[in-house]
Amino acid sequence: QVQLVESGGGLVQPGGSLRLSCAASVSIFGLNVMAWYRQAPGKQRDLVATITRGGSTNYADSVKGRFTISRDNAKSTVFLQMNSLKPEDTAVYYCYLKFDLPPYNTYWGQGTQVTVSS
Repeated sequence: QVQLVESGGGLVQPGGSLRLSCAASVSIFGLNVMAWYRQAPGKQRDLVATITRGGSTNYADSVKGRFTISRDNAKSTVFLQMNSLKPEDTAVYYCYLKFDLPPYNTYWGQGTQVTVSS
C-alpha cells in the first residue's frame, strides 16, 4: 500500500512563507506525476501545481510566481515552496501521485492545513 505523508503546514502571516513536504513510501523514480492540490472550506479541491519525473512543472494561475514545486526522486519526496502567502491560500493541501504506466494507480495524502492570517 502506497502512503503519502505531508508535513510543513501551519499558521503564517500574510506575506510569509511555508515549505510543504510529501514523502512517498515507494520509489518515485518511475514514470509518474506528483502534484499538490488544495481545498478550502466549502469549496472543491483544486490543482495547485504538478511536476513530472523529468521535472516539468505546471502551476495554477493563482499561485504562479509565488509557489514552486520540486521533487527529490532519490528521497521519494516532493516539495511545495510557498512565498508571499495570502489569506486566500488558506486551505488543506493534499499531495497526489499518479503512475503513468498501467494500471495508472493514483494516491492521495491525508492533507496538511495551511492557514494564512494576521
